[in-house]
Amino acid sequence: MSDESIQPKPPVIEAAARDSWWQRAIVISIQSLIILSMVTFSLETLPNLSTASRTWLRRIETVIVVIFTIEYCVRLATAKRRWAYALSLYGMIDLIAILPFYLSLGVDLRSLRVIRVFRLFRVFKLLRYSRAIQRFHQALLIAREELVLYLIVTLMMLYFAAVGIYYCEHEAQPEAFASIFHSLWWGVATLTTVGYGDIYPITAGGKIFTFVILLCGLGVVSVPTGIISSALSKARDLEQ
Repeated sequence: MSDESIQPKPPVIEAAARDSWWQRAIVISIQSLIILSMVTFSLETLPNLSTASRTWLRRIETVIVVIFTIEYCVRLATAKRRWAYALSLYGMIDLIAILPFYLSLGVDLRSLRVIRVFRLFRVFKLLRYSRAIQRFHQALLIAREELVLYLIVTLMMLYFAAVGIYYCEHEAQPEAFASIFHSLWWGVATLTTVGYGDIYPITAGGKIFTFVILLCGLGVVSVPTGIISSALSKARDLEQ
């Protein structure tokens, strides 16, 4: 695969945003609206919020959705292949960012409250406007084969950890380690070196096995860091 095929092609608005100050201002404004949308989404969860405050938050939400809707329609109308854009990752994110608002119009939100959670997808709209995030996306494309292999190995290690701790601790703690499936939670917490402490080994064999898994967990955390760092360096070189 050539380096040119890896590099993402920026949409028209982003490419044009580098040409003049007012086009860059549009991009910055949209970025600000995305952040403002996240702030208002969080403010709506405050308890004892006054009716006037909720009204203003609703108005701000309406304005933001109208602007995002116009943006989506412009992108759809100017796309060379409209269906390709509509079904692309960015197209789906743009649609999901505005869809919950229109679905909630005239509908009792108590039954469709989960729809409002999809407003969080607006934060992904920042992907297309940040060159740093685009570079990170490009790095993921460069290192995708290594990351897939890492994920497979990690899942194998997780299963191995669950099986090992089950046979070490099942007789001593039949409730905490009732099955391999129950032991998977311990494997996740230990491999990620989080160690919540809700379930832990008490036998000598279990403690020794835990020590080995903890050492493996250090590698689980460090390996993807090195892979992505190398890919980011290559992505930066491709931009030059």
